[in-house]
Amino acid sequence: MDTDVQSRPSPVDAPGAADADWWRHAVIYQVYVRSFADGDGDGTGDLAGVRARLPYLKELGVDAIWFNPWYPSPLADGGYDVADYREIHPRFGSLVEAEALIAEALALGIRTIIDIVPNHVSDQHPWFQKALAAGPGSPERERFWFHPGRGENGEEIPTHWVSSFQGSTWTRTTSPDGTPGEWYLHLFTPEQPDLNWNHPDVRREHEDILRFWFDRGVAGVRIDSAALPVKDPRLPELPTGTPAPGTHPHVDRDELHDIYRSWRAIADGYERPRILVGEVWLDDAERFARYLRRDEMHTAFNFDFMSQPWNAAAMRRSIQRTLAEHAPVGAPATWVLSNHDVTRPVTRYGREDSGFAFERKRFGVPTDLALGTRRARAAALLVAALPGTMYVYQGDELGLPEVELPVEAIEDPMHFRSGGIDPGRDGCRVPLPWSGERAPYGFGTGGSWLPQPAEWAHYTVAAEQEDPASMLRLYRAALAERRANDDLRTESLSWLELGDDVVAFRRGERRVSVTHLGTAPLALPPELAAASVVLTSAPLEEGALPPDTTLWLDL
Repeated sequence: MDTDVQSRPSPVDAPGAADADWWRHAVIYQVYVRSFADGDGDGTGDLAGVRARLPYLKELGVDAIWFNPWYPSPLADGGYDVADYREIHPRFGSLVEAEALIAEALALGIRTIIDIVPNHVSDQHPWFQKALAAGPGSPERERFWFHPGRGENGEEIPTHWVSSFQGSTWTRTTSPDGTPGEWYLHLFTPEQPDLNWNHPDVRREHEDILRFWFDRGVAGVRIDSAALPVKDPRLPELPTGTPAPGTHPHVDRDELHDIYRSWRAIADGYERPRILVGEVWLDDAERFARYLRRDEMHTAFNFDFMSQPWNAAAMRRSIQRTLAEHAPVGAPATWVLSNHDVTRPVTRYGREDSGFAFERKRFGVPTDLALGTRRARAAALLVAALPGTMYVYQGDELGLPEVELPVEAIEDPMHFRSGGIDPGRDGCRVPLPWSGERAPYGFGTGGSWLPQPAEWAHYTVAAEQEDPASMLRLYRAALAERRANDDLRTESLSWLELGDDVVAFRRGERRVSVTHLGTAPLALPPELAAASVVLTSAPLEEGALPPDTTLWLDL
């Protein structure tokens, strides 16, 4: 296929495309392709399935789709082990189909955002295969972090850095004669060797990858593990205390910002500038904000709010902290209830511990799904009322619960690298139910790559769109109101004091959002009681707001 597309007119640049600041108030829907919809009946979701379901996303009311990696990959880590950035995984379709999807979505007013994974590639990537074949000291190995090892015979690992997936971050190679060879660094799995961002080839390659996809009409990229790619070339051990800002050997190093400035220059070079979205996990607010300066990323994921328990004080503090972090650089906040790595809200909010942390994930944690569903409905309206960008992970709009899969069905490396203690992330990646009374519920015609529960018939799109009280109908109403209401498109927010168990605020001139997290009905003050009800996550009880409910009002 001819990959020279410099002269191809990009659909995102077409006349009539929406405003350049669309990303400041967008609703972005996350598509995990493998589990969205199966168009060819092989049990795996694909681009044909997504294309067929674009009208559903249009009716839902989203502004953009964010795709998890759709590239060729051995799928050692759900596609985040990329073998080729310029093709589509054959299970998902082809580059031609991807181009058609981008154009068809845009015709419906939906932009496309794709994943870039700069920290590492697949061990099947041609660069790494050439590095293994070339041997120690070769130029090919300089694109990665190879090390002879410590100790008399190199038998000791170079550092004791801990993997994001638990365990060691170094794997030893085997020489052609069968003897132990050099070690290579991988902050994630051994199948994901880390790139050396001090090497000019690495920077040049990723800049070319950005242009490749921007030229095909992609409106932006989401940058996976954006604070990790650069390493201290000395490869020191982790300090015993908290390292000074910018000095951690492999997290949030100052050199990262030059990389993202070069990416921003590329993104801004298009007639309709593309956007950069960072996955940035940092506790330091000032360091976090640096990634959002006007010459770097446009937005970054807000994981703090997503991790909070169902507690009014905790949620309010998180909202205040998030807005304060973004204010100095003028970037919009982002609001996320879940994603492809996190326990689904319906399950999480029904547990005694309703917050989220990877290290606390275990099998067999009980949940009250009725309570969790009620809270998830309230949380959906709460985040939809906040200023900034809202992300919706596929299936949350249906109220899908987390699935505790049988061990033999689990594929996630987090489970295996934990010694089987962590159930992993596959429970939130179970394929979507679209229609019908039994699996695969319209997902496709050939089963599904992860088993769907037998009791999911009432969660199907077909069932929920006929039920006025369903989660789907609530999401559609909320997103339609968010798009139509001028107050919700501003960046203003003023707090209202309605009690310790309430998160309440005013947006713009008239819109008020009240989320009640207490245990008894809340009597509204006279001014709010006299206001017009716009939307509620649960019916009012004789004019009072029930527990675990969000109410939208117009004064």
